[in-house]
Amino acid sequence: MAIGVFDSGVGGLTVHRELTRRFPERDFVYLADQANAPYGGRGGEDIVELTRAGCERLFQAGASVVVLACNTASAIALRRLQQTWAPQARERFGRPLNVLGIIVPTIEAATGLPWTYEADRSGEKIEAIEITGVFCTAATAMSRVYEIEIDKRREDLAVFSEPCPGLAGLIELGASAEELKVVVNEHVDALRRRIGRHPDKAILGCTHYEIVADLFAAALPQGTSVIHQPSAVADALERYFERHGEYDLGSSGRRDFLTTGTPGPQSDLVAQFWGAPLTFAAA
Repeated sequence: MAIGVFDSGVGGLTVHRELTRRFPERDFVYLADQANAPYGGRGGEDIVELTRAGCERLFQAGASVVVLACNTASAIALRRLQQTWAPQARERFGRPLNVLGIIVPTIEAATGLPWTYEADRSGEKIEAIEITGVFCTAATAMSRVYEIEIDKRREDLAVFSEPCPGLAGLIELGASAEELKVVVNEHVDALRRRIGRHPDKAILGCTHYEIVADLFAAALPQGTSVIHQPSAVADALERYFERHGEYDLGSSGRRDFLTTGTPGPQSDLVAQFWGAPLTFAAA
């Protein structure tokens, strides 16, 4: 048994690395759907079906809980899978199973409030507005999940999403730091022009972007806080497992890496981020 981590590509390794630090004794299986990456420009039904297939493969590999380490999959597919597919999967596999996302923990970190909290719409005057910028894929931006869910909890936070089409694909292909810096700078400046100033906080709303978090930090003004999804997700998962002891998560410290794409060593960019070469097997 294991914790499964799913992403369209290598971006989810940012979450995976933090989870293995937090739960070093647990077994992990990582699946990258590189044959179909990136997801950001795909249609909703396509994203749902690809995510379902990835979760199915991870359950077959022994995962009890699958973390969708992909904002696009979490925004578009998670609710459908939890409500209509996961109950059937539990019956078929005959064991406790669940699929979790990464947007809820991110919104909790951005608002400083639990997911169950809703703002008191009493009509009191808001003295100051804090601006949060979300750098994300086109599909995540179109879902408006960050705007909708943060507004439910904090009326004093204004959210602006900046879709970054192509950026996840460049990271996946192992583009050079120089090439990625140009693209990141363009999107940070585009958001600044649209808002009229830089945001007070930034959310890297695609796990691929965490690999180049240093480029976003350099492009944003000093003092702009960046919310990092890996630590937020690890915090939330720790709380979740404290409440749910029914899952068998393994205890041998096993680490398996699978891909629907070409198996073998990953890019130099991934090796630099991971701190060592990383080899994937065929899913």
